[in-house]
Amino acid sequence: MSTCLVTGFEPFLGLEINPTEMVCKEIDGIYVGDMYVHTKVLPVDFQKGPEALLEAVDELQPDVILALGLAAGRTAITPERIAINVCDGEPDNEGVIKRDDPIVLGGPAAYFSTLPNRAFVEALHAKSYPANISNTAGTYLCNAVMYTALHEANRKARPVQAGFVHIPASHELVIQSGKKMSSWSQQDLTAAVRCLLEVIGEEHQSDKLS
Repeated sequence: MSTCLVTGFEPFLGLEINPTEMVCKEIDGIYVGDMYVHTKVLPVDFQKGPEALLEAVDELQPDVILALGLAAGRTAITPERIAINVCDGEPDNEGVIKRDDPIVLGGPAAYFSTLPNRAFVEALHAKSYPANISNTAGTYLCNAVMYTALHEANRKARPVQAGFVHIPASHELVIQSGKKMSSWSQQDLTAAVRCLLEVIGEEHQSDKLS
């Protein structure tokens, strides 16, 4: 049996809802084939967020790390291609501001996702969900967690797949925020993430049989 760690984030930037947190609550403890899914909701904190991810990785020793983040304003599910070694942007939930700071001092400039991003997009399209590969995870917490996950996976003696996927806002988030932006139903967001897990599960099953 393989294990997939799925992470989301708590609400941030004054919002009361984060749909990735809701997805994590809905899929925690499920099986996708013979792959067990464990979820972790991370704090939106430049220090504690990556630390919480690493603690979960140390505890679970997952075969796959699928990190999720909210990209309010995007219209599609967007697997991220690359994470860069930079923190910058809005204050985190503790009011900390980063400006051009490295995530890992002396670490590589960037890491590419090792998740099957193209297969993700094709599977989502087959279910009529908008999806495309994104070339930027930004420089905020989403990028920091993606970089941290890939840096940790690179250190492991055994292969660990890792990467990041952004999801759009939920209808509830848009209503609560009062902002004009594209949104999906929470049900469709969760179903889309389950589709990603099915792709991972099928890939791992195929590897075992080959």
